[in-house]
Amino acid sequence: MIDFVGRKEWFSLISAVVVIVAIISLAVFELQPGIDFTGGTSMTLHFTPQVRQDQLRRELTNLGHPEVIVQKSGEDFLIRLKAIPPQERESFTEGLETSLGSEITARDYNTISPSIAAETARNAGIAVMIAAVAMLLYIAWAFRRMPNPFRWGICAIIALIHDVLIVTGVFSILGQIANVEINAMFITGLLAVVGYSVNNTVVVFDRIRENMAKGLSRDFAVVVNASLIETVARSLNTSLTTLCVVLALFLFGGATIHLFVSVLLIGLIAGTYSSLFVAGPLLVTWEKREWGQLFSWLPFVKTSA
Repeated sequence: MIDFVGRKEWFSLISAVVVIVAIISLAVFELQPGIDFTGGTSMTLHFTPQVRQDQLRRELTNLGHPEVIVQKSGEDFLIRLKAIPPQERESFTEGLETSLGSEITARDYNTISPSIAAETARNAGIAVMIAAVAMLLYIAWAFRRMPNPFRWGICAIIALIHDVLIVTGVFSILGQIANVEINAMFITGLLAVVGYSVNNTVVVFDRIRENMAKGLSRDFAVVVNASLIETVARSLNTSLTTLCVVLALFLFGGATIHLFVSVLLIGLIAGTYSSLFVAGPLLVTWEKREWGQLFSWLPFVKTSA
């Protein structure tokens, strides 16, 4: 029998390192907000004949858009720049065609005003907070017959925060090195990750509850470890099948969903890990008051024999 709970200090160390890196990245680089949160124009353009990315960026700068972000997506280019009124769209593309000597086909065009962008950012934050509180209350109610049901809910939320920090930390790094911006699709993906993470955690918690009802052992750590072993195959199989679908979407989906799929991809891995190796061991640590063992990898923490 694999002793997952007995190795909780190692899982704690892995999580701590990744989360600390994510927090530092968020503090230093921050997330790069897209037009959904700042206002502006985005468009997907196809050029015939094809042009180079650096050539396109240079011409857009010459046309008065030094702030432009250009990303290659297959044979198309995803362009983000300050707001262009709809009535000026045709003159903008004509000027670009003239300077590049290439015919342009606009596959997608979106303009968002700053006021709508600010409202979107505010609503996104509210949505994430409401989701977290609702999940905490639901888990506490679902496990109300267990000792300290709110403790179960708080452990699930901590695992959820762990996943959100990892996803946002990765995208803060991507924003710095690859100019990846977050938009409404990022928030949609983040909420999907939240749901997936909590669902996996509830499955593990439900098996713990079943094994406690069966009287598997008087030792809570043994019950949790047995429950993790029983659910690990299910969790990994579910994650791998979901991962296949997500990868297919990433490889063959359009540029407009790449951000959403990328969030799902990172969140899927983080959520699977946290549901198995964060939430359950954390619950054992809290129940048995073994905080010293959880952080025994810290040089200044002493553990009892």
